[in-house]
Amino acid sequence: MKLKEKSCYPWLVVALLWVVALLNYMDRQMLSTMKSSIMGDIRELETAENFGRLMAVFLWIYGLMSPMAGLVADRINRKWLIIGSLGVWSGVTLAMGYATTFNQLYVLRAIMGVSEALYIPAGLALIADYHRGNTRSLAIGIHMTGLYAGQALGGFGATVAHNWSWQTAFQSFGMIGVIYSFVLMLLLNEKRTTVSVSAKPKFSSSGFSSIAHSLSILLGTTSFWVILFYFATPSFPGWGIKNWLPTLFSDNFEIEMSLAGPLSTISIALSSFIGVIAGGLLADRWIGINLRGRIYTGAIGLSLTIPALIFIGLGEGLYSVIGGVVLFGVGFGMFDANNMPILCQFVSPGHRAAGYGLMNMAGVFAGALVTKWLGKSTDAGSLGPDLAFLAIPVAAAIILQLFVLKPRFADRIED
Repeated sequence: MKLKEKSCYPWLVVALLWVVALLNYMDRQMLSTMKSSIMGDIRELETAENFGRLMAVFLWIYGLMSPMAGLVADRINRKWLIIGSLGVWSGVTLAMGYATTFNQLYVLRAIMGVSEALYIPAGLALIADYHRGNTRSLAIGIHMTGLYAGQALGGFGATVAHNWSWQTAFQSFGMIGVIYSFVLMLLLNEKRTTVSVSAKPKFSSSGFSSIAHSLSILLGTTSFWVILFYFATPSFPGWGIKNWLPTLFSDNFEIEMSLAGPLSTISIALSSFIGVIAGGLLADRWIGINLRGRIYTGAIGLSLTIPALIFIGLGEGLYSVIGGVVLFGVGFGMFDANNMPILCQFVSPGHRAAGYGLMNMAGVFAGALVTKWLGKSTDAGSLGPDLAFLAIPVAAAIILQLFVLKPRFADRIED
């Protein structure tokens, strides 16, 4: 029996892509924890606004590429798209270890945005095709823990930079990704739930027609616009926490960045791990009783992030802030585990990667805006209160999705 035909293979796919997700977030997150080390060699990074620019260029490019990445993933072999994406961004991470100027880092971060954007829509759509019914939220949730693990390990970039050098951190982690791309060549296989637009040539007139068809299906429904808003709005605090929590720990509690980096990333990653597993298990059971089970689970998770943001932004002691971080991680994890499964209730398999690509674009653009804004907040000394303010749009997203999203299918197959 071929490996692909074994009953355990859908879970092996999750395991293989878990490592890719880890590398995806680890490579992008390391930079946020190594500011103090890098600015010793690259003086432009001494201001928080310039550092915010470096973080934001990744997000803008990543966001712009996400819809195209989804459209491509719906039309070509996702195995090779994932492998190519991993190989390029790992090579870029390796090259960052040899950068000597701000402009070089800026260009490499932009290239990383292109290559990393290609992964998430393809990876999640592939998992959704391997996991249907009552394992989908759990499978997506387990995959998401790879992102959190990568975020946590990214915090150790500061530790490696402190003990060796920031160049060593980029070079070492980049080489790991290049090597792992060869592992995927041997073990990862494609799977399509239905015959989709993928058979049409990408650049033919029929190919352009199929792209227009996908976009019209997605953007022509109210439910997708609500899902888009529901996904994008929590990205304001989500990206704000990812990119600025180490700085908040360091500035507010006078903790060395080599310790603040791991403290912030590990606390959010471990709590998010709990959230995605709990959210996946709960939603997979709830969907068997109520078609809105995944929606309710996501709403419960987002509701937990509201008091969490207040604790993080306005808490006066280290333990109250850490408590807020843990609560935020659990809630955001429950939300994160159910985004693609909720999309699958409204969008057929041939358009899901494109749909998630558009969602990713909206979320990342929100992240780029908030990253720059919080950079200015840091310079002005108002990082904490501005983080707490982000609880307001989250509450609006919860209310909107509860009132509007009413699925007719547990898993939509036809257009």
